[in-house]
Amino acid sequence: MRGLYITHPQVKIDPSVPVPQWGLSETGEARVRAAARSEWARQLRRIVSSDETKAIQTAAILAQAAGVTIEIVPGMHENDRSATGFLPPAEFEKAADWFFAHPEQSFRGWERAIDAQARIVSAVETILDDHDPTAPIAFVGHGGVGTLLKCHLERRTISRDGDQPGGGGNLHCFSLAERRLSCDWTPIEDWQGWM
Repeated sequence: MRGLYITHPQVKIDPSVPVPQWGLSETGEARVRAAARSEWARQLRRIVSSDETKAIQTAAILAQAAGVTIEIVPGMHENDRSATGFLPPAEFEKAADWFFAHPEQSFRGWERAIDAQARIVSAVETILDDHDPTAPIAFVGHGGVGTLLKCHLERRTISRDGDQPGGGGNLHCFSLAERRLSCDWTPIEDWQGWM
């Protein structure tokens, strides 16, 4: 059996609101609802979410389709960028490039990439330690830590070239037994499910 790591799609950007409290935009919510109509979403037996608003909203829509309740795990949050607060998109992209290129250093007080990777890997492994390997599971979170998890599953060094395309609302799939990537980033509404 396989597991999924799903990133929240588009959000309502509001510089006056702390980033972890941002919610899904209309476009983001519509994309999750489209994914929730798929067969793979209805097959999920466990959904584990970050404690950030946008991830919880994504997980809740999928959980309703699957008929399960969500589990919220604080250790699955996005890399901590609170030291800089909101950065305009162009500045943020430059900062993210630096974050991935220098994983053992902190960008202006951000959580280091190696620390964020250790945290997300530990959170996922802790959940899977007592998970029924025959039950489809989805982890719902964020692009930065999702990419760090993906690098770990691929047994490769941290690099942004493994980052999700399009800024959100993607998933990657991995085998529960071997903990190896089995499908690369795919838009949530386009994924055809377990083959």
